[in-house]
Amino acid sequence: MAATGEEAAAMDSICKAPAPPTDLKLTAEPEHRRDEATNDATEDPKAKRPSNNNDGGVETAEEATEPAEPDINELCRDMFDKMSVFLQGELTATCEDYKLLENMNKLTSLKYMEMKDISINISRNLQDLNQKYASLQPYLDQINQIEEQVTALEQAAYKLDTYSKKLEAKFKKLEKR
Repeated sequence: MAATGEEAAAMDSICKAPAPPTDLKLTAEPEHRRDEATNDATEDPKAKRPSNNNDGGVETAEEATEPAEPDINELCRDMFDKMSVFLQGELTATCEDYKLLENMNKLTSLKYMEMKDISINISRNLQDLNQKYASLQPYLDQINQIEEQVTALEQAAYKLDTYSKKLEAKFKKLEKR
């Protein structure tokens, strides 16, 4: 997407930033000599450097040059390469997260399938138990009836026992008289 309007103007102003001075004079030269030196330096890139002779007691130093500004295209390319690596890493991490979620979903699905199978087996076993209980129900009813009859017979036996004890007591009483 191309920049338009204010964005383009801002980008142009960045690209056309003034270059830093390339030669620094560390001497105490008079103004006219400085102007001559800068004119010479601007006219001929391989201008003569001031010599270190003792003419007039003026000391001169060699000029200091700053490294050339790197090409803006190279910097942009480097920035885009680094952004590409960063975005690739972010996308890889996101992709790995999705793969992890997919694996977790698969495992959860398998666990639910196992639980479904277990519940189906439990349901079948419960139905079998209910059928067996239904088939045993008449026998259980008979057992309950027998138990009730035994209880009634036991009560009758207790009554008979108490009655026989009373009779025995009366018989002994009659014998003693």
